[in-house]
Amino acid sequence: MFTLIRDDGYQLSTDPDRIDLDRVHRWLSTDAYWALGRSRETVARAFAGSVPYGVYRDGGQVAVARVVTDRATFAWLCDVYVMPEERGRGLGTWLATAVRDHLAGLGVRRILLATHDAHEVYAKIGFTPVQPGRWMELDHRPVNPATGKEPTPAAPLTVEG
Repeated sequence: MFTLIRDDGYQLSTDPDRIDLDRVHRWLSTDAYWALGRSRETVARAFAGSVPYGVYRDGGQVAVARVVTDRATFAWLCDVYVMPEERGRGLGTWLATAVRDHLAGLGVRRILLATHDAHEVYAKIGFTPVQPGRWMELDHRPVNPATGKEPTPAAPLTVEG
C-alpha cells in the first residue's frame, strides 16, 4: 500500500479498507456530474476492481480517486472527488500528483482521464489534451436522440445524514 502525509495533517492512502464506500457513493451519485444516480452496488464493484486513493483528515474521508490499471503500462484516472467543504486547499492537485507519482513508480507510462471542468488541475501536473486522430472509443452509454449527447440524469436524491 501507498501512503503520504501532508504537513497540514491530510493523509493519502491506497488502503481499500479505509475507503468509506457509503460516503463515496453519496458524493458520486448526488454531486459528481459524471456519476449522478450511480448505484451503491456499481460504486462498490468499481472500487473493488480498481486502485483506490483516499484522502483523510481527522479520521474522516475528505476526497477520493480511483485508478483502473494493469499496474505495468496503462492507467485510467477516474472518480476524482473532493468534498465541497475541503475544496480550495490544493487537495485535488495533491491527489492527482500523488496518483501520477505512485503509478510512475510502478512503471506506468500512460495515464488517461476525462474531465469537463478541471483541465487546469491536471495541466499543472503534466496532462495534455489527447490527440484526436489517434484515440478511438467504444461508448455504450445511453444517448439522448434529441441532442446526441449522454442524457442529463434526474435531479440528485436528497441524502440525509
